[in-house]
Amino acid sequence: MSGIRGRDTKPERLIRSGLHRLGFRFRLQSSKVPGRPDLILPKYKAAIFVHGCFWHGHDCPLYRLPKTRRAFWRAKISRNRARDREVRRAVLAAGWRHLTVWECAFRGGGEAAVSRTTGQIASWLRRGARASSEISGVGRP
Repeated sequence: MSGIRGRDTKPERLIRSGLHRLGFRFRLQSSKVPGRPDLILPKYKAAIFVHGCFWHGHDCPLYRLPKTRRAFWRAKISRNRARDREVRRAVLAAGWRHLTVWECAFRGGGEAAVSRTTGQIASWLRRGARASSEISGVGRP
């Protein structure tokens, strides 16, 4: 598990690149916002979390509980989910909007999936309406 990256993952880099290309400017891993979001956009008062489907227990085909040490993994994923709920509440209480982007949003679609996901993020940022939202690849063809 020491080889698992906690920051600068491929989905994060894809989002950062796409948003920067669209003219958005952001900060990385800011401690000013609860939970140290992967990206914050102070102009939009928005925090973006990029979650791996396995590590955060997303209900999609990318999440499968390992066959060995099931009790350990069930407890670990459960703790991660509980922490995610607490962080979302704290972010909202601090007056920030938050968006969760799941790893599966990028899977299987190549550059088209990246463009689609980045476009959805940009749209959410510009609208400014919803305090919280998420983007995933569940249910896509």
